[in-house]
Amino acid sequence: MDFCPGGALPVPRGDLVVQALNRYLDLFKQRSAPIFASRDWHPKKSKHFKESGGEWPAHCVQGTLGAEFHPALMLPGDTIVISKGMAPWDDGYSAMQGVTENGTPFIMLLRRMELDRLYVGGLATDFCVRQTVLEALKAGFSVTLLTDAIGGVDLRPGDSDRAVAEMVHSGADVTTLASIGAAVVWDRSPPPRQGRG
Repeated sequence: MDFCPGGALPVPRGDLVVQALNRYLDLFKQRSAPIFASRDWHPKKSKHFKESGGEWPAHCVQGTLGAEFHPALMLPGDTIVISKGMAPWDDGYSAMQGVTENGTPFIMLLRRMELDRLYVGGLATDFCVRQTVLEALKAGFSVTLLTDAIGGVDLRPGDSDRAVAEMVHSGADVTTLASIGAAVVWDRSPPPRQGRG
């Protein structure tokens, strides 16, 4: 919640990504694809926060309303939550550095599940999304950026556009609901009958 309007560190119009994310969630749920939701899960004292010399106001503190997912985000019941930034010294930008609720490193889980492509959306384009995508690519995963389901902080005008360009230059693919939706419908159609020869 802290990255949405009214939160401690709001991304401008950050709540607008929720509707797009929900449509993606529905599409991937139809395909029985695993869904992961990363969250900042900071301790009260963190070098990430201004009061400790960091860059940001305190946000997404463990156990607070600000650390919860937006109430309109329709996460399936079997969503795997990935927590990051839990140590006082950890900025926690990248979900690839996060862990599951039982402490399994995210990258280890992905490899156990034999997944090779990630579809990434959320907040914020120029920080957590950027770092997650770049680290996933570096770790050998293919990544598709959901460009209509991201939003940036833009501390400097154009930061988000530059972040997207960097991700693409590093090897990320990009898609939107319109293009991925057609692909999902095609994937779910019955396979063609094969003739006998």
